[in-house]
Amino acid sequence: MTSHVVTLEWTDGSTQTIAVDENESVLDAAQRAGARLPYDCRKGTCITCVGRLLALEGEENESAEGGTERPPHAADAFTYRRAPAALTDEEQADGYVLLCIAHPQSDCRIKVGPRVRAEVGDSPWA
Repeated sequence: MTSHVVTLEWTDGSTQTIAVDENESVLDAAQRAGARLPYDCRKGTCITCVGRLLALEGEENESAEGGTERPPHAADAFTYRRAPAALTDEEQADGYVLLCIAHPQSDCRIKVGPRVRAEVGDSPWA
């Protein structure tokens, strides 16, 4: 079974690196590793678990932190077990990813925590 290394980066500067199996969501792997991430529906409809892709393996893209380049598109690093209904196409293009249903396809870094949720608009289902 293939796994990917995902580094979770909280807005306070703390980090945790986890291994995520190919058939496992980032949220499930984080919980297995003891990382505390916000979540609610676990179906991709509420955006509570949203994270933001900062960089793919081998890339140091800091644009999601305020640079001029656009961050990597979430589809560059993740597949979903179902469509991420709570994110717009533009939010996904800006690197936002729903961790409860996202399966990594490469090693990556993700900004996580409640402050990331504040960056995204309300769920269309709220």
